[in-house]
Amino acid sequence: MSDTIPSDPNQELTGAPSPEELEAAQAANEADALSAAQAELATLQAKNTELADSYLRAKAEAENARRRADEEISKARKFAVENFAESLLPVTDSLESGLAIKDATPEQMREGAEATLKQLKSALERNRVLEINPATGTRFDPHQHQAISMVPAEQEANTVVGVLQKGYLIADRVLRPALVTVAAAK
Repeated sequence: MSDTIPSDPNQELTGAPSPEELEAAQAANEADALSAAQAELATLQAKNTELADSYLRAKAEAENARRRADEEISKARKFAVENFAESLLPVTDSLESGLAIKDATPEQMREGAEATLKQLKSALERNRVLEINPATGTRFDPHQHQAISMVPAEQEANTVVGVLQKGYLIADRVLRPALVTVAAAK
């Protein structure tokens, strides 16, 4: 170690920094910390801007998807009715043709009515409208049947004795329950 004379007379020869040097070092550290904080702030602001942009894009995309879904639902409803109506047009044509024949015999009228009924049932089935027509002795199902009366019968209680009016399902949902008479308990 060389014996240099310190520039500050208050500084001892021990090599300890002077208060001014400590203050300068602390100011340099604070400046470095401030620069680092400013760089981190700039990075966070850029990230915030990027996330805000991503959020706005995602929000717009979600709104567009919702609008498209609403349009698709509207179109599906419209075209479902259109398809159903289209399947009934041949039935209408058959009825009009039958009524156009002025001197049809009762047998011809019956044949025409049976053929038209067959067309109608076919159109309903294509559109997933199915009959509920329980056979005699079938267990009463309150989800698909409506009991009109209970009658004494030789069969098990709570079973169908007769069908007064057929019911219909549409896509596994009861459109109209079958009106039935039910065997009373003995």
